[in-house]
Amino acid sequence: MIAESSTRRVFLRNLGVSLALPNLESLAGKTGSGASIPLRLGFAYVPNGVIMENWRPSKLGRQFDFPTSLQPLEESRRDFQILSGLDHTKANANGDGGGDHARASATFLTGCQARKTSGKDIKLGVSVDQVAAQAIGHATKLPSLELSCDGSRRSGKCDSGYSCAYQYNLSWKSESIPVPAESNPRSVFERLFGQAEFSQDRKAASRRIKTAGSVLDFVLEDARKMKSRLGYEDRQKLEEYFSSVREVETRIRSKDGASESFADVESPEGIPNAYRDHVRSMFDMMTLAFRADLTRISTFLLAHDGSNRSFREIGVPEGHHSLSHHRDDPVKIRKLSRIDRFYCEQFAYFLKRLSGFREKDGSRLLDHCMIVYGGGISDGNRHRHVDLPVLLAGGKAHGLKTGRHFDYSGKKTKFSPTEIEEIERTKDGFGIPMANLHLGLLEKMGVKANSLGDSTGIARDF
Repeated sequence: MIAESSTRRVFLRNLGVSLALPNLESLAGKTGSGASIPLRLGFAYVPNGVIMENWRPSKLGRQFDFPTSLQPLEESRRDFQILSGLDHTKANANGDGGGDHARASATFLTGCQARKTSGKDIKLGVSVDQVAAQAIGHATKLPSLELSCDGSRRSGKCDSGYSCAYQYNLSWKSESIPVPAESNPRSVFERLFGQAEFSQDRKAASRRIKTAGSVLDFVLEDARKMKSRLGYEDRQKLEEYFSSVREVETRIRSKDGASESFADVESPEGIPNAYRDHVRSMFDMMTLAFRADLTRISTFLLAHDGSNRSFREIGVPEGHHSLSHHRDDPVKIRKLSRIDRFYCEQFAYFLKRLSGFREKDGSRLLDHCMIVYGGGISDGNRHRHVDLPVLLAGGKAHGLKTGRHFDYSGKKTKFSPTEIEEIERTKDGFGIPMANLHLGLLEKMGVKANSLGDSTGIARDF
């Protein structure tokens, strides 16, 4: 059955499947493709800080260099910008003592100081993604999509007396309600391509899974009927889209048995054994969600801050958090740089995926996305939350200044230890609150917001 949503998107529906189609010129009257191509907003968070001297380029402008950790992104240098001089001073102790990892992830999208508690009286602030979702989320099937490789926790004691809610959730709907993230790629896929009334479709989804049927198998008849109404380019585009959906579905089904029951969507079944595969599967989910315009807002917590995951596949058997307190040990620093490079490799994969799909005007999907990649700690050894490692990718079609290294501090990119201590002692920060950048991103999305967390203005120079 071919159906339209209230947002004029075309869906193929059958047996609990709701497959949104990309914008097609041949169906302009139905898909609304006569309208401008939407801008998407995404965030990807990496934990425990980075080794800044192997991550931060030494030069500003367009002739910036690629230190070892950033080298996997060199092929995409024209598609992203490095933003220095962004601070999250609300992640500092500010009288609350230990707990920098909890505060780092809590502050990243909110710009707010987390109330130090491990009880039910958690308090933070609304995150930038949810400000956007509340304003424009009605235009898509999902107002926003929250992803993680660590799952979600909304209670319990984690870091130095802080609730686990702060450490495991980037997205906050209100000052006391985090938006839980999904870590199972299979469950995310079903959420994207199941009917909107998800709870009512579990039997249908279970039948698909038990028969080892692809979501595409249940809509192909309608798809064949639709193809007769499409021009050559749209037929090619539809085939490419179906291929990408089947590719991702095949990958996430590979370790699932056909007898799996869908009654428990929280089951860890479907999570790849290899961390690299898990990360890439989740990036694939974000790509599909953006490509089909199922949502325009997404967050991805690659690992919670404070994560002590080991990386044996790249020769680092020690835990990440333990290594981050390296005390200037050169061996540990080299291993941490390998982890930083590993994460950049996964982000490079994501950018290539977004670059591989074309919009109706021939531009790339990446050109209509703004993706922030970074973390709430710069120096993990000293728990510094200023001059953060931040990349901003995409957005060329919407005026973003890609292919450069820009410093919001207006000073320089390297500081002496004495200068760093003085800046942290006075709590002035290196540059501007990262919340200023968030306000600038919201403005690009057409969302009006006068303030967010500790913002002091709207950053527009990106």
